[in-house]
Amino acid sequence: MKKFIYSSLFVLGLSTAAFAQPSQTIGLRFGSNNGLGTEVSYQRPLGEANRLEANLGWRSSDHVSAVKVNGIYQWVWDLDANINWYAGVGGGLLNWSYANGAAKDNGTFVYGAGDIGIEYNFDFPLTISADFRPEFGAKNDYYKSYNSDIAIAFRYRF
Repeated sequence: MKKFIYSSLFVLGLSTAAFAQPSQTIGLRFGSNNGLGTEVSYQRPLGEANRLEANLGWRSSDHVSAVKVNGIYQWVWDLDANINWYAGVGGGLLNWSYANGAAKDNGTFVYGAGDIGIEYNFDFPLTISADFRPEFGAKNDYYKSYNSDIAIAFRYRF
């Protein structure tokens, strides 16, 4: 009988811990950073209070083609039952090319980034967030040494 009770408590504890884990999310982040406004965004929890966010953005307009990828380690704090705020640090890689008639240029470089934001988790599997992301990189023809990005994201939780 003791084995049954201990086994039941163990299984109950595992199932509770499994359901208590934060959710992964995937969605779109709509920002304004140097024309690379829309990004596919993925978040993966690394624990109860931190996660990794990865984003992939691209642009093909105004004679510029660019691809941007970044990763940000975030700390998450509860404000209310469904509201969190977060802050993080990370970096990324940007590849761009410009072609307008005879004028052509291209480049690839790395940059560092910070992130601070707030998010709301609905009772159904949707999260909406707003954040500010300062980015610091090498100055060139396409990218200033500092850019900032303010964005709104809609992500599906699973």
